[in-house]
Amino acid sequence: MAGVSGCMKYSMFFFNFLFWLCGCFILGVSIWLRVSKDVQHTVQADIPAVNLMIAIGAIIMGLGFFGCCGAIRESRCLLLLFFIGLLLIFILLVTAGILGVVYRSKAEGMLTDTLQKYIPIESQPAEFKTDIENLQTQGKCCGLIKGAQDWGDVAPASCNCSDEPASDCVSYKGRKVYKQPCLQFLTDMMTKHAGIILGVAFGLAVVMLFGLGFSMSLYCQIGRK
Repeated sequence: MAGVSGCMKYSMFFFNFLFWLCGCFILGVSIWLRVSKDVQHTVQADIPAVNLMIAIGAIIMGLGFFGCCGAIRESRCLLLLFFIGLLLIFILLVTAGILGVVYRSKAEGMLTDTLQKYIPIESQPAEFKTDIENLQTQGKCCGLIKGAQDWGDVAPASCNCSDEPASDCVSYKGRKVYKQPCLQFLTDMMTKHAGIILGVAFGLAVVMLFGLGFSMSLYCQIGRK
């Protein structure tokens, strides 16, 4: 009976080691996006894709470990678990990627609906107002949707636009404040982060196709040994 190909066996091990590294990478990037100061936690709560990618990254690391052990030990059980898990993750990634592309154009509308709940800002808890002021300072923006008027009676000092070009400022109650509302800044950040996530997801999906082929080939070779 035919034995197990050493080339196939160690190729499978090498692939799963790379797969494990991919899991580490996607987990690291997702955690970075989740804790990034560019998007405050009050907004991140409405972006479940990042949390999904954190879970996927952790699962991929586990699958990579199973695949390595299955290849070296020539264990059909571990290889089958790896294949099933990888297939489920592949389907999940492709589905998430397609949904991400479909809803990407609707991101601004969804974000606008979310931020509308927090207007006027001056009536929100102190912690929320501090987060928005930090966001305004970092993004050089003022207000959430319509500008300084989103604050209510008085816009905070973080809206002041004294050191910026005149084209970036607008007059509001005798003061120069940032013209751009923070909605645009947040939309740009979401678009950039969504591009990173989608790129990683589809790239990983291509790698998974090779993993599915390797694992099933090795599984069949071990069965014929």
